[in-house]
Amino acid sequence: MTPAARLQAAIEVLDEILAGKPAEQALTGWARRSRFAGSKDRAALRDHVFDALRARRSFAARGGAETGRGLILGLCRAQGLTVADLFTGIGHAPAPLTPEEQAGGRDPAPGAEAADIPDWLWPRFQASLGAQAQQAGEIMQSRAPVHLRVNTARTDRPGAIAALAGEGIATQPHPACDTALEVTEGARGIARSTAYLDGLVELQDAASQAIVATLPLAPGMRVLDYCAGGGGKTLALAAVPGVEVFAHDAAPQRMRDLPTRAARAGARVRLLDTAEATREAPFDLVLADAPCSGSGSWRRAPAGKWDLTEEKFTALLTVQREILHRAAALTAPGGVLAYATCSMLDEENQGAIDAVLQAGGWQLVESHRWNVLSGTDGFYLALLTRLSGRP
Repeated sequence: MTPAARLQAAIEVLDEILAGKPAEQALTGWARRSRFAGSKDRAALRDHVFDALRARRSFAARGGAETGRGLILGLCRAQGLTVADLFTGIGHAPAPLTPEEQAGGRDPAPGAEAADIPDWLWPRFQASLGAQAQQAGEIMQSRAPVHLRVNTARTDRPGAIAALAGEGIATQPHPACDTALEVTEGARGIARSTAYLDGLVELQDAASQAIVATLPLAPGMRVLDYCAGGGGKTLALAAVPGVEVFAHDAAPQRMRDLPTRAARAGARVRLLDTAEATREAPFDLVLADAPCSGSGSWRRAPAGKWDLTEEKFTALLTVQREILHRAAALTAPGGVLAYATCSMLDEENQGAIDAVLQAGGWQLVESHRWNVLSGTDGFYLALLTRLSGRP
């Protein structure tokens, strides 16, 4: 496919997404209909689509319309490409610009539009990030860096760097924590690499790794990852020597790949359903990585930014507080309740902790924030100590 043909394909896929189809479903459907497309074509198409979704508002302003064609036109203008050379109508290229399209488009307005944040969310975003809000929004218009976690049960960071380099994957240490690597070259080859398949490394954001590194873990502790999901943090917990790790999720199907990943990593993890988690309680440490807005990881899942509504956000706040209450009930007296989100919004973070403290029986030990300005996803972590036997 020519570069122009890839842009036209992106226009078509974006139109499906804007009509309500999930991004991954739209991309998979296009690939099935387009057997002629090679791996490089599919990768380029994916990049175009997600670049447009990350900057949906600002690209719509530059392109003059919130349509697939408008977003791709905005992308071309933002990247300084010569539009007339790409929108030719020749072969499978996009049709030439109309006079209205040539005259249309503008620079995005400062604030929510330029930062690609929904208007209803912008005041909350500003209140949470202060003077960094505009810069944080603009950083999330670009792709997230690729980070790896070194499995210290199998190797050390220099060993992982050397193993990956031997397969054409260049990495460098990331300062967020001692297990983190940032991929600087060859990211598309990670899933096929021997280092990954043999469990030397796992894909995991550096701040997500830092959360586990911050937890007060010690040999002999019984630890529950209460909202385990795919198990990234579960596996990081299981790499700590002498810690007995349990995993639970309200939707157990999210953990379906965890046993295979644990076996690859040489990790021991016991999966629990809700009834089993109650029977196994109390735990010395319960990690509740709660469902959230995902505002710290919108670079990786940009559709979530535009799907979120004020009503959905309010419902999430309720869910987070319910999860904290249930996780608290599983924590031993004197134990630690660790609450985490991949959000940068205060209402989901400190707001949830304030509600627990006001209920009594808990003490805030420490809290940590990571945001996208530090080269990671945005995360929050609070550590609470249970002072009484009352949940």
